[in-house]
Amino acid sequence: MRRLALTAALLLVGSALPAFAQDAPLPGQRVFRTQCGACHTIEQGGRNGVGPNLHGIVGRPMGSIEGFRYSANVRAEAEKHTVWTEETLRIYIANPKSILPTGIMPYAGLRNPQQLDDLVAYLKTQG
Repeated sequence: MRRLALTAALLLVGSALPAFAQDAPLPGQRVFRTQCGACHTIEQGGRNGVGPNLHGIVGRPMGSIEGFRYSANVRAEAEKHTVWTEETLRIYIANPKSILPTGIMPYAGLRNPQQLDDLVAYLKTQG
């Protein structure tokens, strides 16, 4: 009887493991939460925070979130019709001052290449 109960318990735990794995955040999602989440949201239709909502950022023109108060630096790039591509995001996230030298985002940059790859891959899936 004990064996039967133990086998049943193991089967229940084993069948629940894939559900836990599906709930685990993607590597880029973890990076987003720790590096970006304090100032930005990513959900479609999400609110702006200190920074604008980043849903659909890849392929979106700079400075294009209606109602968000962008810095003069970003507004100037918007007038040039600059678009957030995967490449511009990589450069900007690694060193924000390289794209927007007088920008106001208080972020020094993400130097870890694996985290940068993970984050950009995650941003591409969000929108």
